[in-house]
Amino acid sequence: MTRLPRFLLLPMLCSSLMAAESWDQWRGPNRDGRISGAKWPAGLDEARLKKRWQLPLGPSYSGPVMNAERVFITETVDKKREQVTALRRSDGSVVWKRDWEGAMSVPFFARSNGDWIRATPALDGDTLYVAGMRDVLVALNSTDGSERWRLDFVKRFGADLPTFGFVSSPLIDGDSVYVQAGGGVARLRKADGQVVWHGARDGGGMMGSAFGSPVILTLAGKRQLVIQARTRLFGVALEDGAELWSLPVESFRGMNILTPTFAGKDRLFTAAYGGKTLGIDIRSENGGFRAVPAWEFKAQGYMTSPIIHEGHAYLQLRSQRALCIELATGAEKWTTSESFGKYWSMVAQSDRILALDERGELILFKATPEKFDVLSRRKVAESDAWAHLAVDGSELYIRELKALSVWDWSSGASQP
Repeated sequence: MTRLPRFLLLPMLCSSLMAAESWDQWRGPNRDGRISGAKWPAGLDEARLKKRWQLPLGPSYSGPVMNAERVFITETVDKKREQVTALRRSDGSVVWKRDWEGAMSVPFFARSNGDWIRATPALDGDTLYVAGMRDVLVALNSTDGSERWRLDFVKRFGADLPTFGFVSSPLIDGDSVYVQAGGGVARLRKADGQVVWHGARDGGGMMGSAFGSPVILTLAGKRQLVIQARTRLFGVALEDGAELWSLPVESFRGMNILTPTFAGKDRLFTAAYGGKTLGIDIRSENGGFRAVPAWEFKAQGYMTSPIIHEGHAYLQLRSQRALCIELATGAEKWTTSESFGKYWSMVAQSDRILALDERGELILFKATPEKFDVLSRRKVAESDAWAHLAVDGSELYIRELKALSVWDWSSGASQP
């Protein structure tokens, strides 16, 4: 066997590691808001964090995803069409655009939260998977934007159009893409969009469809798809869609929104608007599985998916305050006296958390149960920032409602 010289192996290894860390899906490379890489600088001041470019766009709540050279973003144009654009990361210039008819109106009581495209795409090599509002999943060639396939879930399964649109972000695993759509959960062949299975059906419409996004976790020895639906949390077998376990989750009008999160060993963490914050254990019993509440806490989550660090969860609440809670016991470690916007998207590296507040402020704080330890704060967006913050290397991508801005954080001394 021919052995490559070390000077060739090292660049290949570094390239592989960088590619593995690319922000390519909802909540980043591991779908948990955590990244590795060079240590972040200690502050957000202009000497450390500099804006490189900004591009005006139509409205969207979708977070950006990227590979080494390009960043992919979505927008709703003229309240009629959904558009995907590939931009060069270096300067924001357009590489290609692709659009389709796909806009819809959400109910009047939710109109303040917009009626534009919501789900964050998933990027897998040379294919970009984009969820349109009208329950349509489109697979595009990431090189030139050409369409590879599309699946209209309403037509395919006869489900009601989701009242709030296709909100759940696609998940790639192996040769499959998993989505909560068509009034249920589906596994598709990512190469051609063929349905492998479609289960856990709830009919879609007003109280069906999904707000949260699925994750794949190993719990009680079983690798499985974990789903946060409108009224319950449940596990699904990857191979055939069979339901493994289920637990009702109390919520107001089915507002189970955040992504369920692995909390160590066989424990899950979740929280619901109008319900409680929960630690849930998944157990293997009598050849099956069972979900057992480990603890509950009175605080209500809203839309912010938590960051987990060293046995604690960090979460922004319905009360618009931030919470640190111990995962072993459910004990409150601290809750901020300050109220923030309605939503945070968070990215963590080691014991540092970056939170993008919906009002356009970026907050850098230390992940510690001792106190809410803010290291730096800075205004970075002029319009609402509901899309998830993306961090790749030294670059921060901030998708506010009507623009995308790219910031460089390579300047300044690192935090020891």
